[in-house]
Amino acid sequence: MAERRTSLRDVAQAVGVSVQTVSRVANGEPNVAPEKRQLILSTMRELGYRPNAAARAIRRGSFRTVGVVYYNLHSVGTHRSLEAISERAAESGYATTLMPLAATSGRAANGAFTRLGEMAVDVLIVILPAPFGVDETLQLPEGVPTVVLGPPLVDGVASVDFEQDSGAREAVAHLLDLGHETVHHITGPSGSFSAAARHRAWHDVLTERGREIPPPRPGDWTPGSGYEATRRLLREERPTAILAANDQMALGAYRAITEAGLRIPEDISLVGFDDIDEAEMFAPPLTTVRQEWGLLGRESLRVALDMERGAPPENVQLPTWLVVRDSTAPPRAG
Repeated sequence: MAERRTSLRDVAQAVGVSVQTVSRVANGEPNVAPEKRQLILSTMRELGYRPNAAARAIRRGSFRTVGVVYYNLHSVGTHRSLEAISERAAESGYATTLMPLAATSGRAANGAFTRLGEMAVDVLIVILPAPFGVDETLQLPEGVPTVVLGPPLVDGVASVDFEQDSGAREAVAHLLDLGHETVHHITGPSGSFSAAARHRAWHDVLTERGREIPPPRPGDWTPGSGYEATRRLLREERPTAILAANDQMALGAYRAITEAGLRIPEDISLVGFDDIDEAEMFAPPLTTVRQEWGLLGRESLRVALDMERGAPPENVQLPTWLVVRDSTAPPRAG
């Protein structure tokens, strides 16, 4: 026969208190004297008591679980946001359930939402991949507070994102203020909300200042794409300033510039975006736009848990700012 599971009643009888008192301790509720709480906890350990999470969830109407839908863990932003979400969830007494997307489409997202619903989560955080196919098939789950990391997909749905426009505008203005006549741009992938916002800001600043707008060079967030885009650019003309849509592509641009026998920033000034940990280790250290990914993750969880408690959805815009290092300088005379 299977060994009988230790119950709350067993713990209560061993300590000499009511089942209700043991239940309050098991559920982390107040109104139990510290000495008695410690005695109950130690008795639970001695008897091998394990809480029945499913039964507790039914009683409370809460599973104390955060669901996160994501596409992959390769991007710096996704990885760091997930770290921050899971750490803050644990601090708040919640577990985190991860559900990867099989593809970047609304239909794939719906499948992930359904599977998470079957696993019983209290709130849902959606980390948008880039690119992401927003189409008529996308149906965010009803009855589960949902927060999108990125621009809002649907009216009334909460979102948390960075001020992409302001960061890119600051980067372009910095290069023009140094004396560069124009700024070339290595873009992120087609279909990326972030890449589109940074490209638009680059274009707008050059237009406002009456500067030449060079053809943008397409990239896909990877160092290899930044390397190839810069190689092609240098074969066609000699830029003095480049804005890469992320730091990884800026790293590839470093290699292409060095291989061409040019120097940063003496010949070409270069700005990235994200401020990854390695940015200040580049040679020379990279000027870039900082995004606090940990704050993005923490804010998304805060909004989700506030909604679980009855608060209305929020659309939060987090600040970005330029970190000036040694990869930018005024252009050389002549």
